[in-house]
Amino acid sequence: MFSTSLLLLLAAAFCVHCEELTQPASMVVRPGQSLTINCKVSYSVTSYSTAWIRQPAGKALEWINLIYYDGDIRAKDSLKSKFSISRDTGTNTITLQGQNLQTEDAAVYYCARASL
Repeated sequence: MFSTSLLLLLAAAFCVHCEELTQPASMVVRPGQSLTINCKVSYSVTSYSTAWIRQPAGKALEWINLIYYDGDIRAKDSLKSKFSISRDTGTNTITLQGQNLQTEDAAVYYCARASL
């Protein structure tokens, strides 16, 4: 039986303040599996908010979630049960965790500093 996989491309947001993703440039995940993406940023996560965004091939950017400088979290309602966001204030790392990923989750994933 042929098993389907989804390709997740990882990139720092193409912006003035680009950040370093501490992961390979791409990951292949089988449906039903989970993933963790770490984004080490050059700014203090207690001073700036950070968002995760994704873009499936041929589709528009989609906001996933956001962690504010004060630790408050907001997430897109339809993705709340699938993705969670956390931070490590000691290393200024923002982490996206996904669970039960499906083929529709194949996308380029971006972390970006929010202007909030």
